Parts: sequence; structure tokens; C-alpha cells
Amino acid sequence: MEIQVLKSKLHCVTVTQAELDYIGSITIDEDLMDAANLIENEQVHILNKNNGERFITYVIKGHRGSGVICLNGPAALKVEVGHVVIVLSYASMDFEKAKTFSPWVVFPDTATNTLK
Repeated sequence: MEIQVLKSKLHCVTVTQAELDYIGSITIDEDLMDAANLIENEQVHILNKNNGERFITYVIKGHRGSGVICLNGPAALKVEVGHVVIVLSYASMDFEKAKTFSPWVVFPDTATNTLK
């Protein structure tokens, strides 16, 4: 049996941009992507701590070291610049393997979206 488990988590990053006129996705600083083991086009769940919104989108690479967290397309309507969000991704794995799996959990500096 396979189950879904948490694979990656960016805990509390600040939205730096919201671009409605874009095809969709979340742009994430490539340093943060690497730290959380996220790849471009990976599906992610976004949890907005300011208004409780939860939605699903996919990742695109932002400039390394920029601190960018930009919600694009319709997702831009669910956030405001300055909101704090949590970014999660999940993986399917065997039930027994899941018992010992350790996800990548990153706690960036929320003020700058950089690694501490």
C-alpha cells in the first residue's frame, strides 16, 4: 500500500509579489527551492496564514538569492503582498518506508525569505 506523506515544507515565507496577469503558479527563489528539495513544475499546496486560504498550484524558479515568493494567475487573488504562506509538497511512498521518511522542512527568515 502507498500513502501520501509530506515531502517538502517552506514554513512561513512572505509573499513579495502577486501577478494576476500570468498563466499560473508560484515563483520561488531557487535557493529556497533547493533547501526544501522542490523542483520546477512540482505541485504544491499553499496555505495562507493571513486569511486561511488553501490552494494548489505548481512551482517555477525565481532568481537565486532574490527572496521572491510570487503568486501568479488566479492564485494572486488569494494573497496580498506581505501575507505569510506555507508551501507544502507531498510524495507517494510505501507505507513501511513512510514510517521512517524525513521530509525537508525549511524555516526561512520571514522578513527576507532567505535561509537563516
